[in-house]
Amino acid sequence: MDARMPTGTPQPAFVLIRPQMGENIGAAARAMWNFGLDRMRVIAPRDGWPNEKAVAMASGAGRLLDEAQLYDTTADALADCTFVYATTARPRGLTKPVMSPEAALADAAARTARGEKVAIMFGPERAGMENDDIARANVIITVPVNPDFPSLNLAQCVLLSAYEWRRATEAVAAERIEMAGAEWATTGDVEALATHFEQELDQAGFFFPDHKAASMKLNLRNLWSRMPFTRADVATLHGMLRQLLRPRG
Repeated sequence: MDARMPTGTPQPAFVLIRPQMGENIGAAARAMWNFGLDRMRVIAPRDGWPNEKAVAMASGAGRLLDEAQLYDTTADALADCTFVYATTARPRGLTKPVMSPEAALADAAARTARGEKVAIMFGPERAGMENDDIARANVIITVPVNPDFPSLNLAQCVLLSAYEWRRATEAVAAERIEMAGAEWATTGDVEALATHFEQELDQAGFFFPDHKAASMKLNLRNLWSRMPFTRADVATLHGMLRQLLRPRG
C-alpha cells in the first residue's frame, strides 16, 4: 500500500473497488481533479498497478494516480473512515438509507467539515458492487437514471459525485453575465439616451396624435428602463440615431 497521503482541504476519499480498465481509472482521476478532489483509493485493480493506460487517460491529473492508495480489500480501504457511502443503481435487499447524489454529497461536506473521515465507494464496471461491499456502507447513493438503462460508467459516476461535492462546498452562481470588460450603464446614461430619442422622435412627428403623446413617451421610457444596457450599448445607440439623422446623398 502507498502510505503517502495527499495534502489539502478536508474532502472524501473516492474508493474504486476492483476497477477493471485502466482507462476508467484515469478518467475517474481526471473527473475528480476537475472538481478539486484528489483522494483516490484503488482496491485490487484487475490489470495491476501502476497502470500505463490509466496515466494516459488521466491527461493532466496524473498526480492523483501517483498519490492514489492501493489496497487489497474493501475492509482495508475503509478501516480509517468514520462514514461511508456506496453508489449503486440496483436494489440490494439491504436495509439502508438511500440518498440522491445531491443530498449525499451535501451530507458528506457537512461531515468532513466536522472532522469526520468520509469515503464514497464505486463498484467495478461489469456488475457494480457486491453486497459484501455495500454492507460496509452507512448510506446508499442512487442516481435517478432511466430504469430501463440504469448502469453508469465508472468515470461518469465519479464525475457526477465530484460535481455534487463541488456544488455542496463552493458558492456557485445559478446564473451570471460575462461582462467581457464592459460596464453597466448608469441610470443617468439611460436617461440621456431616452431624452435623445424622445427629442428626435418629437421633431419627426412620432408622438401623434397630441392627446396620446404623454402615454407614448411614458411607454418609451419604460422600454428603456427594462433593458440591461452597458455603457457601450448606450454609446452605440446614440451613434446609430445620429447617423440616421444625417442628410443622405
